[in-house]
Amino acid sequence: MLVGSAPDMAVVGQAGDGREAVRLARTERADVVVMDIRMPGTDGIEATRLIASTEDLAGVKVLVLTTYDTDENVVEALRSGASGFLVKDTRPAELLAAIRTVAGGESLLSPGPTARLIARVLRTPGTTPRTAPAPAALDPLSDREREVLTLVARGLNNTEIADALALSPLTAKTHVSRIMGKLRVRDRAQLVIVGYESGLVAPGDREP
Repeated sequence: MLVGSAPDMAVVGQAGDGREAVRLARTERADVVVMDIRMPGTDGIEATRLIASTEDLAGVKVLVLTTYDTDENVVEALRSGASGFLVKDTRPAELLAAIRTVAGGESLLSPGPTARLIARVLRTPGTTPRTAPAPAALDPLSDREREVLTLVARGLNNTEIADALALSPLTAKTHVSRIMGKLRVRDRAQLVIVGYESGLVAPGDREP
């Protein structure tokens, strides 16, 4: 009802589980899938992974909804290719704004909260990255690009990165886009994951 009430949005399908969500993503080619994590059968994490790994669904963005922003499953969803997450008590206007942001090709609003969530999960005793990239995965990056990736992982936006490194915001944005291409990640949220899992940023580092 909320999405349908927005003049610039239309609901093209509703799914009761992850398998149906993937099927509808293929048939309806929605710009954004608002994905619940906890569903019967194929859950939202696996459904996100299937959508993100399907080449002809590259234009479909996933926005994850979760009950708690401390849910470590959110980190798995971001690893799997989600463009961001929202908690379910998000106000209606914020939800619509988030859908627009993701549809526009940006990660959802909040690299800072995302970074803090990842840091909390990874500092939990016994928690280890499931698919942590080897340090060699960062070899394609220049020294400047590693600096930029570190700041992205710490939760800085492009303007803040530009200020920190004495760059223009456009140059900072270009660096971020180039890093995403070299590391073959879909969006900024996954860069935050890479920054932590590669060791550029540790869970104990200063948080924004």
